Amino acid sequence: MRPFAYERADSAQDALALHDGDAFYLGGGTNLVDLMRLGVAEPRRLVDVTRLPYDAVEEEPDGGLVIGAAVRNSDLAANSAVRERFPMLAQAVLAGASGQIRNMATVGGNLLQRTRCPYFQDISKPCNKRQPGTGCPAIKGDHHNLAILGYSQECVATHPSDMAVALAALDARVRIRTHEGQRVVPLVGRGPEPLYRLPGSEPQHDTTLEPGELITGVEVSPLPMPSRYRKVRERASFAFALVSLAAALDVVDGTVQDSRIALGGVAHQPWRAWRIEDRLRGAPATEEAFIRAAEAELEAAKPLRDNTYKVRLARNLIVRTLTELTEAGRGGAGSTGTGRDGEERA
Repeated sequence: MRPFAYERADSAQDALALHDGDAFYLGGGTNLVDLMRLGVAEPRRLVDVTRLPYDAVEEEPDGGLVIGAAVRNSDLAANSAVRERFPMLAQAVLAGASGQIRNMATVGGNLLQRTRCPYFQDISKPCNKRQPGTGCPAIKGDHHNLAILGYSQECVATHPSDMAVALAALDARVRIRTHEGQRVVPLVGRGPEPLYRLPGSEPQHDTTLEPGELITGVEVSPLPMPSRYRKVRERASFAFALVSLAAALDVVDGTVQDSRIALGGVAHQPWRAWRIEDRLRGAPATEEAFIRAAEAELEAAKPLRDNTYKVRLARNLIVRTLTELTEAGRGGAGSTGTGRDGEERA
């Protein structure tokens, strides 16, 4: 590990001043420290931001939340407002990592964690995300758990976060502190430039953050409908998603009024399923309608040699979860609680 300087920021302004362009902000460090050990990240300076006043979950008058970037993942999942009003967010956090890691990890750090692509993490291999222009060996190599949507010939890596998938479905907005003040951007979106970006020709950039910009919090609007997070993985213990799904569904008299759908494990960023939402609005809440909507979304998928299975897996997960949410809305099966139900093996 290369020697580095360590600084502790006492304010956001202090943090921005300490960031010299070759520094990294340190939250929980659960991803950054691993990358430093692997030689993937070699910061000359770490700026500790864990003591900044962004460690609370604040309830808004309209029922929404402002989640501080320094909130620990375990505290977020245990928060009563999150569990009661946004169960898919609590479920997503609980489905990620281990209890020990959740106790250390922060919301801001979770959003900015890097991919677990094996080529990115192995400095003896070429990787466009780590060293632009060296190639993407995953395309012809080990890609069984990599992207099927939105990737480019430069990169087929997937975003590893569970929490970010739920926040994408919740239309979350990210507060960013800059030298000029504060700006707020959507986490993902079809409108103004969101936080996350697809790889395109510059896969080294996961987000639209400028050097030194600091995430201070996440805004979440009310969610007046049942929601659920489901995660399919290769084993029930600590593992990243093959495919995951954050879904919310509003059904009135058998007709879908609204829905929020986002997929994880399939793209460079949490994949907001806009086509599904557009197709379902005003459609009957039936398995047939759910199948058609899922297939319309997955028409854009371009699976590689060894991850074709993800298309069918995603389709089935979408249909099953939407069916369960429909039943939950009728008072039947399909709990929207925050137990371990989001954890499924392939």
